[in-house]
Amino acid sequence: ASRKVFVLNKGRPTPLPDGVLMIVPTKIKPFALSPLISPIGKLRMGLDLFIKPKTDGQDETLAEFISRRLGSEALDKIAEPLMSGIYNAEAEKQSLLATFPRFRALEEKHGSLIKGMLASRRSHSNGSASGAKAQPVGRQIPARKKLSMFVSLKGGTEELVEALVPQLTGELRLKTCVAKMRELDGRYCLVTGNSQKIMADAVIFAIPSFTAAGLLREVAPQSANGLDGIRYVSTGTVSLAFRRQDVDLLEGFGLVIPRSEKRLINAVTITSTKFDRRAPDDHVLLRVFFGGSRSPQMMDIEDDILVSIVLSELEALLGIDAQPLFYRIFRWRRANPQYDVGHLDRVEAIEACLPEGIYVTGSPYRGIGLPDCVHQGQQTAARLVSELAQKTDNEVVSLESEVV
Repeated sequence: ASRKVFVLNKGRPTPLPDGVLMIVPTKIKPFALSPLISPIGKLRMGLDLFIKPKTDGQDETLAEFISRRLGSEALDKIAEPLMSGIYNAEAEKQSLLATFPRFRALEEKHGSLIKGMLASRRSHSNGSASGAKAQPVGRQIPARKKLSMFVSLKGGTEELVEALVPQLTGELRLKTCVAKMRELDGRYCLVTGNSQKIMADAVIFAIPSFTAAGLLREVAPQSANGLDGIRYVSTGTVSLAFRRQDVDLLEGFGLVIPRSEKRLINAVTITSTKFDRRAPDDHVLLRVFFGGSRSPQMMDIEDDILVSIVLSELEALLGIDAQPLFYRIFRWRRANPQYDVGHLDRVEAIEACLPEGIYVTGSPYRGIGLPDCVHQGQQTAARLVSELAQKTDNEVVSLESEVV
C-alpha cells in the first residue's frame, strides 16, 4: 500500500491505478475502475493500440507525443505531473528524445506504447525469474523486505563527494573558483579567483552551462552562445517534520499535482516513506516542492509567508492541520536545466564547435540524475584520455619523421 503514488484530481488525492507504468496502463481492471481518468479519456488512451507509429526519427515535445498517442486527458492527469515533474519542465516544451527516448523506441518497435510496455513487463518478469534461479545462495536478497524503486545515500548526497575526494590523486584545488580562461601557446591558461594561473592541455567543464558559457566566451564563442541558449529554472523545497500521531498520512510515496489544478505547490513527497532512515518510526518527514516553471514567483516569497502557504496547502490537500516540529527551506537558483525540444541537436552543435582539449559534461546535456552524470563523466574522461594518447602518438610519429 505504501508504494502508491497519488494524483490530485479535482482537489482530492486519487491513487494512480495499479499497473500504470509511468503513463501506460498494463492492467485492465484497476485502470478501468479508477476515477482518475474519465470513461472517454480511457477510451482515448485505448486508441494507442491502433494509432500508427511515428517513424521519422524527429524530436517532438512530450505534450505532442502523449496527446498523439494517449490523448489530452492522459497528458493532464498523468504525464504532465509525473514525467514533466521529474525534470521540473513544461510538457509543451520538453524534448521527448532527450528525456524519455524509451517511449519513442517502444512506439517504433511495437507500434503502440501499451503493447511495448506489456512486452517489456513480460521480458522483465521472465528475466527476473531466470536470474533468481541462477543467483548464488550467498547473494540472495532477504525476503523479509521488498526493495523500493527509489534509493539514496544513507547520509545524504554529500556522502558521495566525501567518499570520492580521498581517492583522487593529483593536485586538488577544492573550493576554488575559475575567474577566466584563455588560450596560450596551444594550451589553456585558467586564472583562479585568487589570481593564480593553471596551465592545462585539456579542460573539462562539469558546471552549469551558463557558467561554462562565460568562461568559454573568448576561446569558443560559438559554443558559448549555444551554452547560453540552454534554459534553466529555479526550484525550492520545504521539508517539514511531524509527530506521526498528529497527521493522518496518505498510504503512499506522495502526491503529484497537475498544472491544471492551479495550486501554489508542485508536489509533496512523504520522504520518510519513500526512503529508509529519514525519520524515527514515530515521526513523519514531508518534502514540499515549489517554484519551477509553474510558480516562479514562489521563489522570492519571504520564509515565514512561504511556510504559511505550504501549511495551508497541506491542510487543504492532505488534511494536515498540525504545526511542524521544525522545517527547512532550500532554494536552488537556476538549478534545473531545461531539455527543450531539439535539445540533443543543440548539445551536438555545442560540442562540434569546441576547440581541441575542451569538454563539457554533466546535467545540462544528456541526463540530470546521478547515474546519468556519472555515466557522462566516465564517457568524457575516456574521450579525453583517448584523444590525448592519440595526440601524443601523432607527435612521436612526427618527431620520428623529422629525425629520419
